[in-house]
Amino acid sequence: MNEIERYLARAAGKERVSAGEDITVPVDLVMAHDVTAPLALAQFAEIGADRVFDRTKILFINDHIFPAATVAARQCHRQMGDFARRYGVRYLKNGEGVIHQVVAEEFNLSRGSILIGADSHTCTAGAYGVLAFGVGSTELAAAMATGTMDIEVPPVHVIELAGQLAPGVYAKDIILFLIGRFGTDGFTDQAVLFSGIWVRQASLDEKMTVSNMAIEMGAMVSYFSDNDLADIGEVAQHHVIQVGELVPVMACPHSPGNIKAVGDIAGLPVSQVIIGSCTNGRLSDMQIAAEVLSERPVHPEVTCIILPASRKIVEAMERTGLTGQLRAAGAVITNPGCGPCFGGHLGLATADDVVVATTNRNFPGRMGAKTANIYLASPRAAAEAAVLGHIAAPGTAVPLKEG
Repeated sequence: MNEIERYLARAAGKERVSAGEDITVPVDLVMAHDVTAPLALAQFAEIGADRVFDRTKILFINDHIFPAATVAARQCHRQMGDFARRYGVRYLKNGEGVIHQVVAEEFNLSRGSILIGADSHTCTAGAYGVLAFGVGSTELAAAMATGTMDIEVPPVHVIELAGQLAPGVYAKDIILFLIGRFGTDGFTDQAVLFSGIWVRQASLDEKMTVSNMAIEMGAMVSYFSDNDLADIGEVAQHHVIQVGELVPVMACPHSPGNIKAVGDIAGLPVSQVIIGSCTNGRLSDMQIAAEVLSERPVHPEVTCIILPASRKIVEAMERTGLTGQLRAAGAVITNPGCGPCFGGHLGLATADDVVVATTNRNFPGRMGAKTANIYLASPRAAAEAAVLGHIAAPGTAVPLKEG
């Protein structure tokens, strides 16, 4: 068995499991946000459940449309609150941040834990060794009632990230490159296990950026191993990526898999820049953006929106002076949450907007108008676009720091 199979076997109470086998596993945390929780609550009532399996292992959070941008959104918040009071589950309702970041900060999930969430980017938790599954509302409702989940053991592919990144290349460039190479369905219903030299020296923030977008390759599970390759075990395939050979890239409209080198699209005028979200809204991302925005102001024709991933990150930004630096540059800092990333509020795009964002999807209509052009990029490339008013390679507006 490989490393993922060993954890699944342990959870299922089996000596061995293999790819394609159907198993039932207990869940360590069930989570949903203000877009998906109301659907799951309707299913919970539909199946006739009258209790939750463990109130300490269920989390609801307001992150997608908070503060409420519509009456319907506010009604969803009220519905979640009613359920939380009735069953005693934890409900974070006052802008604590994006669910994936808050779970990383607040829940001490051990390696090999089973997390399920009614959100496709639940795979973010694989960055710290959690087996995290994005599920639909019906599956989530059943798990809230039973504390278990039925899964088919996925084939496991190793992506070995070898070497070190060149200056101006970031974790976001790694995952965008991978999506471009393997395609948006390259690992559908399969697991991706990341290993290699870069993984061993990468920060948790960097790992979360990569793990967050594994779903954009179709992966059922994203998992970062802390083992040597020899200890991972037998896998379906082993892919080696020399990260030192990568260059800054962007995902161009209208797919995360439409990858081009930044140098090939440099000069394209930009009207809006969004830095943040559950992909790149951590403190280190803000520090990367501030390397540019502390030196040069936002271009007068650009709206620059800063979207921190959690309240704790906002507090750290305030303590370190980043908030003042970014505001002085002309950026707008929103409350923690998802906001414009999924087209909810706080920065929707018009039909003729060109947006550079550190978010995770750029499908038609993802951020507002269907014909808005959204480019996905690293925080550094996004900050360069914000001050120049056009796409440019990292280091164009402000020299890159050595090391």
